[in-house]
Amino acid sequence: MDLLYARWQMGMSLAFHIIFAVIGMAMPVMMVAAEIAWLCTRRPEYLDLAKRWARGTAILFAVGAVSGTVLSFELGLLWPAFMEFAGPIIGMPFSLEGFAFFLEAIFLGLYLYGWDKLSSRAHVFAGVMVSLGGALSGAFVVTANAWMNTPAGFRLVDGRIVEVGPFAAMFNPAAGAQVLHMLLAAYAAVGVAVAGIHARLLLPDHRHPFHRRAFAIALFVGLPAALLQPLSGDWAGRVVARTQPAKLAALEGHFETETYAPLRIGGIPDVAARETRYALEIPGGLSFLAHGDPAASVVGLNDIPRELWPPVTAVHIAFQIMVAIGTWLACLALWAGTLWWRGRLFESRWFLNAMFWSTALGLVAVEVGWMVTELGRQPWIIQGVMRTSEAVTPMPGLFVPSVLFTCIYVGLAAVVIVLIRRTVLETAPTRGHA
Repeated sequence: MDLLYARWQMGMSLAFHIIFAVIGMAMPVMMVAAEIAWLCTRRPEYLDLAKRWARGTAILFAVGAVSGTVLSFELGLLWPAFMEFAGPIIGMPFSLEGFAFFLEAIFLGLYLYGWDKLSSRAHVFAGVMVSLGGALSGAFVVTANAWMNTPAGFRLVDGRIVEVGPFAAMFNPAAGAQVLHMLLAAYAAVGVAVAGIHARLLLPDHRHPFHRRAFAIALFVGLPAALLQPLSGDWAGRVVARTQPAKLAALEGHFETETYAPLRIGGIPDVAARETRYALEIPGGLSFLAHGDPAASVVGLNDIPRELWPPVTAVHIAFQIMVAIGTWLACLALWAGTLWWRGRLFESRWFLNAMFWSTALGLVAVEVGWMVTELGRQPWIIQGVMRTSEAVTPMPGLFVPSVLFTCIYVGLAAVVIVLIRRTVLETAPTRGHA
């Protein structure tokens, strides 16, 4: 039971922190883009945007710093065996993440307080470094997570770690695909979220100059990433097929090992009957996506020991939600490109409504994507090396901290929502036309 509480507490912490992590990657890009646009055009709306987004970034960065610090303590307190084993191997990306975090914090301070003290070039450089620090911070953490999926850079001899290669560990087989997928997810999710807010504010008056410019910058950041995301997902899926066959089988609700394995769209796995019901099947689709050959054989769950199965239903449904949202956001990107080409990007109420109703979808996709990554690796905390049950702390009574931390995160979330809502309501208090 303590294992369940430990996993709940860690999962809650990750689910809370990941929102602020992706915002820390993407918001600075929009902030800098607005300032550059102001320097090029001298339109006051861009300067107002840059300053407002900078304040929002600061608020969310502060909360993210707190939740990230809590996570680092939880790794040691809840999973001491994991940290003892993995620390010498993946200590480098965690150390580099700390460096990237301080880089981001220092330059964010320079950016916030340097409007009237730094030259334009120096101020933009500070913003670029905030963007770079956020991206590097996320990338280094994701390489550590990728190592948990495809451990590398060490050998085990009589249960002891030997021949540790920190660079081989950091650049493990899953690192490239996961880092690219995470970065694109961050830019897509946050860009769409910000665009959705301003789409709602454009509906009463599509000529409002402030919201038009905010909407355009957010789309510029979010939608190209959304369009590229399916390609990075394909790469990530091929890595999973090669290194984690049980996860792939759970993602697809695939029970029988077979050639011409079908790609399943939707469906609900029936674990007891060992079949996935109600799915639309594309013959050979899974074989082709996983191995580049529709005749390739794909391992099913029936050929994997039952105790090594992930929670199939949860993983499959989370994966289907992620793919559905990713597909929709890519379609939005194509729609936006078509409207921009025709000069009707701000005039189409259908598109503005679609963007508004899609505001939270990218963030939902990030959450379920991490569920896929973490639940799909179970029962392993380090794939094929250490089980989650072997890594948990022996300390009893984890129910109390799990409830306490859940309440803290709910309270923090409420504070953040109030602050961000107030910031949004204060946006562009005066009206005007471009």
